[in-house]
Amino acid sequence: MNTRIFNVKILTMKAGERIFDGEVWIMDDTVMYVGEEKDSSAMVWDKEIDGQGNLLLPGFKNAHTHSAMTFLRSHADDMKLDDWLHQQVFPAEAKLDGEAIYWFTKLAIMEYLTSGITCAYDMYFCVDDGARAVQDTGFRYVFCDSINDFGGTVERVEQDYLRLNQDPSKQISHRIGFHAEYTTSRKLMEGIAALSEKYQAPVSVHCSETRKEVEECRAKTGMSPVAYMDSLGLFQHGGTLFHCVHMDETDYEILKKHHIYVVTNAASNLKLASGIAPVKRFLKEGIPVAIGTDGAASNNCLDMFREMFLVTGLQKAICDDPEAVPAGEVLKMAAVQGAYACGLPECDSIAAGKKADLVLIDLNQPNMQPVRNLEKNLVYSGSKSNVKMTMVGGKVLYQDGVFHLDSTKEEIFAKTNELARKILESL
Repeated sequence: MNTRIFNVKILTMKAGERIFDGEVWIMDDTVMYVGEEKDSSAMVWDKEIDGQGNLLLPGFKNAHTHSAMTFLRSHADDMKLDDWLHQQVFPAEAKLDGEAIYWFTKLAIMEYLTSGITCAYDMYFCVDDGARAVQDTGFRYVFCDSINDFGGTVERVEQDYLRLNQDPSKQISHRIGFHAEYTTSRKLMEGIAALSEKYQAPVSVHCSETRKEVEECRAKTGMSPVAYMDSLGLFQHGGTLFHCVHMDETDYEILKKHHIYVVTNAASNLKLASGIAPVKRFLKEGIPVAIGTDGAASNNCLDMFREMFLVTGLQKAICDDPEAVPAGEVLKMAAVQGAYACGLPECDSIAAGKKADLVLIDLNQPNMQPVRNLEKNLVYSGSKSNVKMTMVGGKVLYQDGVFHLDSTKEEIFAKTNELARKILESL
């Protein structure tokens, strides 16, 4: 399918390129031309989209989430993380089955699309059912397993890794991962490290989210979680660490040595009172940072605009520095670094040969006027209401408030409400 998007302002997110007026040509799932408008009369277009002077940029990447946790939205709030996890989340998740995960994942995908998110890095179990939801909707997903002492095996992680990395379009892909140091035995972590070595693959894991987690690891091992996991060989091929709120001085050197990505989850960490990640310090040290929403059980909103504002606003406050983490850097985290953290460099910008994962921002709204600095408008005043269109792999999945999915909005809402009620009332 050939698609032309014209009459748009284009923010390619390529280093050094400024916003310009032009058009984008797409063949199937790939961009084939980006530039000033030119004669396309010789081309046969299946679809032409008039951007009406609005802003086109690469889609945001939600670099850490638990999609199916939409069923726990507003169920277990205003609690400490330990109580939240062990008294509410784990018992409820034990009631999940594949069909429930399928529908709750679909609900999350709808919310991602309204926020201009074109890819999610999802850590959860029953990945086959999540993958079915992704395949059916046309969304882009990166899975990593959430195995720990309560469930999952290294053998299953390897099976998932081999099976889910077969799609050449990378609509669905997989990375090796486990839940966290504090939920996982040394033997299981050593198994993950061996798997990482076997495939020369990075490892993804929750890390240093709370003071208690760090203190208990230090009491048990004499090391921080980062240093302990590194001592087991888990980061020999890089990795992606989620949260990284409470860091030791030596942790920064380990992250730099192994070229590890950090994914910050500002809203979730605030709501659970876990703390504020040292994003300014990460950037100063040259450690790449991406942004995630975390799951709807802890956030409760899967909104990249809110995350972007919190990432910069919190750093300015805790560092007593209004220049900390400027808007352009935050936008890079959401659109570009998120692609790298997900292992999807082909989704990092709008350029010939890149995937057509795009978002069209409505500039004809008060919060986008005057049109002086659109990058700052997006981060400091932008909202989900500005998302006019979200395209994944060359297919429009959301436009002007309408979803173009395999299931209707009404069907997804009805199924998820029914399933959530049954699960939560059975606790």
